Amino acid sequence: MKSIATAIPEVLLLEPKVFGDDRGYFYESWNKRTFAELGIDADFVQDNHSKSQRNVVRGLHYQIEHAQGKLIRVTAGAVYDVAVDLRRSSPTFGQWVGFTLSAEDKRMAWIPPGFAHGFCVTSESAEFLYKTTDYWSPAHERTLLWNDAQLAIPWPLTGEPLLAAKDKTGKPLVEAETFA
Repeated sequence: MKSIATAIPEVLLLEPKVFGDDRGYFYESWNKRTFAELGIDADFVQDNHSKSQRNVVRGLHYQIEHAQGKLIRVTAGAVYDVAVDLRRSSPTFGQWVGFTLSAEDKRMAWIPPGFAHGFCVTSESAEFLYKTTDYWSPAHERTLLWNDAQLAIPWPLTGEPLLAAKDKTGKPLVEAETFA
């Protein structure tokens, strides 16, 4: 497994070793020992899987209590993925990093606790899988406004975004609950 740095040091792109032949391919998507060697010492408690169509924007989600670290990957299609640092004590507070993840490149990403996370589907459809380090807690779930002018995230939309009600009413960074 190769770790690729992003502009925010704690957010990592991960490139697995893919073994392919005329039958297809194989790769290890999770190995506790390998990830610990990369500095990711996570205990995952929940796996989630979503399927979305082009121009769906999901996020930017986080849990103010029971904060979740996420190991994410795309198994069909492609997405533009974004993580926003919401840790006030961090030198990168309020900054975001974005990258493309696709079934074709098989890259994964580690989004640590303390970040809002979201993605935009850039292919016809996409299947998105992620492991979390804490359980979903609806009472603590928060949404950062996906199109907050302060963040100015250049979402690669090819039409109007398709949004859930909670994503339409997210809070801008200046009003959002954040981490210490």
